[in-house]
Amino acid sequence: MVEAIVTPRGRYVLELGHFGGRNWRAALPGGEQASARQSLDGRVVIRATSDTALERARWMLALDDDHSEFVRRFRGDPLLGRTVRTLPGLRPHRLATVAHALLRGICGQLIQSSRARQLERVILRAARTQAPEQADLARFAPARLRALGLATERASALVRICRTLNLERLREVPTAAVAARLGRERTIGPWTCGVVASAGLGRWDLGLVGDLGLVKLMSALEGRWIEPAETARLLAPYGEWQGLAGAYLLAGWSRGLIPGADADVARLVRIRARRAA
Repeated sequence: MVEAIVTPRGRYVLELGHFGGRNWRAALPGGEQASARQSLDGRVVIRATSDTALERARWMLALDDDHSEFVRRFRGDPLLGRTVRTLPGLRPHRLATVAHALLRGICGQLIQSSRARQLERVILRAARTQAPEQADLARFAPARLRALGLATERASALVRICRTLNLERLREVPTAAVAARLGRERTIGPWTCGVVASAGLGRWDLGLVGDLGLVKLMSALEGRWIEPAETARLLAPYGEWQGLAGAYLLAGWSRGLIPGADADVARLVRIRARRAA
């Protein structure tokens, strides 16, 4: 094992970036492993099975991606400001491969996050890896993915992309071009592109348009059940930071930090929308 002690650039709280509490642990490609914890002085201790795994873990934890400009710009924002002031160290973590981000993005389109993660776990078990590379997913027949619970068109799109597109090379491509290429697939919408950009490429300039949590938040704000595409209007004011802004909006929504956004209102307008359908 190798170890490094890293001082994050800017405000950083490790446990805010994932759902695993104070300690972080990840499987990496090739059977490698990494773990991390944050000391009381703010430094992050990373342990990994090799120097390569250590550097990958450092990237996954976003330790060097200072978002101080975002905090400065939006700490006074009417909608986001309270969340930014309360959680200035929030910095979302990333996945080890672009292929894994694509899988997560396809599994999670317009369904509850709990159901999406369950489906993702089922497919990862079938792939026999927790850090899938492109080849691991390209081996599946679409019919096998359908049997595991992935919808027909999404299964076909995942396999087709993994067999025809070099996903890791997308790291060298501008975000707009990545979204345009992935968007050629009928079943891949802006939410999936946003997941690939943030969790797979480590970029914050593409928002999670259509995220179900953002749909609920915006519906609570507007007093009506909105269409998923309308969340683009919620994210647009944050420009090149809209991917990170989406993460802060979701964190603020779950903690009751968004002014004027009442979860009870969101539930009520959804019930009304279903009755009217």
